[in-house]
Amino acid sequence: TTAPAVNVKEDEKAYTMELAAPGIKKEYCRVSINDDGNLCIAIENKHEHKHEDKHHHYLRREFSYSNYEQNYTLPEDVEKDKISAKVEDGILTVVLPKMEKEQKKVGKAIEVS
Repeated sequence: TTAPAVNVKEDEKAYTMELAAPGIKKEYCRVSINDDGNLCIAIENKHEHKHEDKHHHYLRREFSYSNYEQNYTLPEDVEKDKISAKVEDGILTVVLPKMEKEQKKVGKAIEVS
């Protein structure tokens, strides 16, 4: 099987991955973080087409299975506990929020001589 096309976008708040998965249902998608801290995306797509010709008492079935699994190394600034995923219009979207950068205060004591 061929791997789905993947787009990756970045803005100041998050990275967003979009995987093309036409006709996929959310039940067939698994998104997780593995023991090495990598993002694991697995898609199992099942199609069953039945065609019955009542004149000939003929039954035909066509099965199509396609599996995809890929691990992605995450940038260090991804907040792994807040990753989310959804399937809509044939696209699996995974949002990888960035950690908020701490604003360091530039206050310091000045010694008076």
